[in-house]
Amino acid sequence: MGQSKYVIGLDYGSDSARALIVDTVTGQEMASSVKYYPRWMEGKYCVPAQNQYRQHPKDYLEVMEATITEALSKCDSSVAKNIVGISFDTTGSTPALTDANGTPLAMLPEFEENPNAMFILWKDHTAVKEADEINELARKWNVDYTKYEGGIYSSEWVWAKVLHTLRKDAAVKKAAVSWIEYCDWLPAVLTGKTGIKEVKRSRCAAGHKALWHTDWNGLPPEEFLVELGSELKGFRANLFEETHTSDEAFGTLTPEWAAKLGLSTDVVIGVSAFDAHMGAVGAEIEANTFVRIMGTSTCDIMVAPENELGDKLIPGICGQVDGSVIPGMVGLEAGQSAFGDVYAWFKNLLAWPLQFVEDKDLAKAIEDKIIPGLSAEAMKIPMEESTVLATDWLNGRRTPDATQNVKGTITGLNLGSSAPRVFRALVEATAYGSKAIVERFLENGVKVDQVVAIGGVAKKSDFVMQTLSDVLGMPIKVARSEQSVALGAAMFAAVASGVYSNIAEAQRAMGQGFEKEYDPIPANVEAYKALYEKYLKLGAFTEKEL
Repeated sequence: MGQSKYVIGLDYGSDSARALIVDTVTGQEMASSVKYYPRWMEGKYCVPAQNQYRQHPKDYLEVMEATITEALSKCDSSVAKNIVGISFDTTGSTPALTDANGTPLAMLPEFEENPNAMFILWKDHTAVKEADEINELARKWNVDYTKYEGGIYSSEWVWAKVLHTLRKDAAVKKAAVSWIEYCDWLPAVLTGKTGIKEVKRSRCAAGHKALWHTDWNGLPPEEFLVELGSELKGFRANLFEETHTSDEAFGTLTPEWAAKLGLSTDVVIGVSAFDAHMGAVGAEIEANTFVRIMGTSTCDIMVAPENELGDKLIPGICGQVDGSVIPGMVGLEAGQSAFGDVYAWFKNLLAWPLQFVEDKDLAKAIEDKIIPGLSAEAMKIPMEESTVLATDWLNGRRTPDATQNVKGTITGLNLGSSAPRVFRALVEATAYGSKAIVERFLENGVKVDQVVAIGGVAKKSDFVMQTLSDVLGMPIKVARSEQSVALGAAMFAAVASGVYSNIAEAQRAMGQGFEKEYDPIPANVEAYKALYEKYLKLGAFTEKEL
């Protein structure tokens, strides 16, 4: 038997990037390395009170080199010699404005400290007004360019962010001629194909977030964009018409990057995609499997055969795009704007007095016990005593029917409403928000045969997962791999570099199966049906009256 071939999956999250080296034959995870973005960790360029979250491109490049070289240093030297492919996944939509050379403006000396010249992180909500304008214009236009994006465009997506930034910053507007998602920029940098017409744009990013579709030959036409804002004049000509699925090669490593990383210039770099979509592949997604990536927010991914979906449009989701997850199938995306973030908010609320504790180690030790303690107590509360009711919209609503304008609510409080009871209501609220998404798929004829969960919350919280299973009335499998997202990227690297001919083959060889299954408790399933109806009523009231 010949020498094993290895691939590297690079997973770029909100706070850090992870490099994972995987054996393509066995799926064994050889080594990994995680690095936090240095400027981001200092809180630079962000104004949370205004929902402004920006990341410097240099953060991405520095951690790319550091994670790959550190992960390789943990392996035998023969591994580096036999790396055949690298693929990225990133958060999104996280775009930056570029100059005519395709360089993000923050990489130029005159813009290096300007947040408007940086990558605008997915959770930046500064462009709510522009998203509303896109939706309004799309309703009036002869073609609704949002129809494959669930019919509602979000402030988290590229066109809203670009328009907002061009309006806000005259110097940036003067210098900018195009934009790029960082899932497209990173492989462009490694291959040297950074010119605005050289970049192989991700089908996943363009289809789900940029209004790209073959029905209208790519991006919306110039007249639509200019009607939206004169600031966008000329941008379309400096963008793209073609997009590419992640089983394709983007190019090979440049000599410069090969030397930096200690790899060969034969290493193939794959076309990238967003983290949730590659995470679903790492979790062995197949038709009619509902994969939940459960962290600070959730992203939910499904794939449906084209012949099953036909020309059906599912309203209020985050898009349906042919080939965005698995080439040859339609990728469907949904998700919640806040999931783990809801629990973190409550923890921070309760931990507020700890700032007055002089022993910082003691304060940290207490803070670390809050969520486990709340979970243990909340689990003991009998269903019939679960009288507090909440909505999960503390960060607006992503799906179904995106709106950043709704707010979270808690009702049914009395003087006996303890912290564990309120926490239980918040956990139930996040489960009800999940059920609303599943119901939207079911109402539109998309079968949901099984639920698979990955991510930090899925691994850590039996209470959250059991509650979710009870509310959905479905079993939930938890993927075994600690790093399903990076593993998904590695699977795509194996296909792009020619080790496997398609994703199904890579999944069979490299997949790691499941470590746990939660089954719904029948009595709870029935009780939650009634409570879910109350959640819908509270949500309708909140949205209309508040």
